[in-house]
Amino acid sequence: MSLLDSAVRELRRGIESARRHGVAFGELWRRSLQLRVVVSTLALSSAVVFVLGMVLQVQITGQLLETKTDAAIRQAEASVAAVQPDLSGLNPGPDSVKSRFTAALNKINAAGSGLDATSSGAGAFEPVLRDPVGVGSDGLPIAVGPWQDVPDGLFKMLERGSAGYQITTVERSTGRTTLLVVGKPVNSSARAMHLYLLFPLTGEQATAEVVQSTLVVGGLVLLLLLAVIANLVTRQVVRPVRQAAEIAERFADGSLDERMPVVGEDDVARLAESYNEMAASIQRQIHQLEEFGQLQRRFTSDVSHELRTPLTTVRMAADVLHASREQFPSGLARSTELLVDELDRFESLLGDLLEISRLDAGVEELAAELVDIRVLARRAHDSVRAIANSSGTTIVMDLPDHEVTAELDSRRVERILRNLLANAIDHGEGLPVELTLRGDEDAVAVTVRDRGVGLRPGEADLVFNRFWRADPSRNRRTGGTGLGLSISLEDARLHGGWLEAWGERGYGAVFRLTLPCRHGHEPTSSPLPLEPPDLPAVVPEQAEEDEPASDEVELTQEEITWQPAEPVTGEREEVR
Repeated sequence: MSLLDSAVRELRRGIESARRHGVAFGELWRRSLQLRVVVSTLALSSAVVFVLGMVLQVQITGQLLETKTDAAIRQAEASVAAVQPDLSGLNPGPDSVKSRFTAALNKINAAGSGLDATSSGAGAFEPVLRDPVGVGSDGLPIAVGPWQDVPDGLFKMLERGSAGYQITTVERSTGRTTLLVVGKPVNSSARAMHLYLLFPLTGEQATAEVVQSTLVVGGLVLLLLLAVIANLVTRQVVRPVRQAAEIAERFADGSLDERMPVVGEDDVARLAESYNEMAASIQRQIHQLEEFGQLQRRFTSDVSHELRTPLTTVRMAADVLHASREQFPSGLARSTELLVDELDRFESLLGDLLEISRLDAGVEELAAELVDIRVLARRAHDSVRAIANSSGTTIVMDLPDHEVTAELDSRRVERILRNLLANAIDHGEGLPVELTLRGDEDAVAVTVRDRGVGLRPGEADLVFNRFWRADPSRNRRTGGTGLGLSISLEDARLHGGWLEAWGERGYGAVFRLTLPCRHGHEPTSSPLPLEPPDLPAVVPEQAEEDEPASDEVELTQEEITWQPAEPVTGEREEVR
């Protein structure tokens, strides 16, 4: 069993190693254009070289065999002419036939290739003379020479009076030998005798092997040269592309002065010129946008600061009027209360504008400290309790029994939670709002869920836009400034976390805040899911039938960009 276990472990390690190498090669294959071109060139070239080598080998081998056959046939014809006089008056007795055969073969062997000048290319051979009918006293055919090596097919062909040849392989003391056997009938006074010439094809086989090895070596060398050539040619094309990719990456990282070198007037040079023109245009537009953004932020900051002084004066006068409202008529007293409410909202808007301008300018700093987030969640709940009570909304807190601590700015995180709760109350249609807190070793997450109208497709990416509202026709309860979720998103990014939204019509909305447990650490996952786990399984077709047609309308440009907030009617709170 130990040997079997060791074998299984070795097999698994081999499979795992092969899988890793396969994955690495697949990654390299996807990323490297040069590798794909070289490998494709080698594959196609290998097929062409293989087919060409096979054709050449067949042609050369066939030509050698054809030349050998022609020479062997001429040699056989010359041999028949040489032995014809000796066999013309043959005595049909076994002994006389065999002696005549021996004398004829001696004559052929003595004369050799000199019998006919045209047959000198046949090479060495072994002659065989055989009586097709006669049988000796030993029961064997009357024959002289290695008649056992003559194939039966050729023997039967000569029995029918035809001449022919055949290639056969025989076993001899030196090993397997391939022979070209040429047979011709020789007329005699009694009957036609058979003359066979056995030509070994050892030389031709050696020549074919040399040709084959030469073709293999030449093909491998040709493939190697093709690989080198393909690599060099592909490198000339891929190198500018790689340089362009590197320059584009540096350009995307902020090095706006990066440009491609222009060499020559070919296609790559035209590509470099086009890229440089595009980069210059983008650089100009980015600079214009930066200047415009700076002007916009400076204008917002300046206006916010400049409005604080007259707002303070108006606030003092409004407070005096509000304190004396009981002495005014009922209509004037109500106007005084509305004035104070609007001033509260105006102050909140100015505060949010200043906060946004500081975040845009990048001057905000994080006062991180180790805080129990449960405390911040309870504070946020207490801040929006009056709004929840006025709307009849119940806030359900799902907090762990143990401490959930993280290094963060408690003021900013509490503001995020307060904005999320107020937003859920405003859009929850009076249904319960759920706040859930969870944490792990890397991150903490808070989800705020309402069961109100929900969000249409595409609105989850728009809810964090400044002054955007999902439904401008709805009446608001909290009277927010329209900047609460935008500020919350920036606060989450300032902590190194993220703020996400999910919603579906008829199932409410979920906002998830994910923050790292340690300042400066970037979380990779959230302890809480974004989509609620208790959603019913709805068939898409049925859902489309149940959903009102008005929910499928496209958002207008005004809805996407900006919507004014409505007058305050209750307690001030930062929501979208």
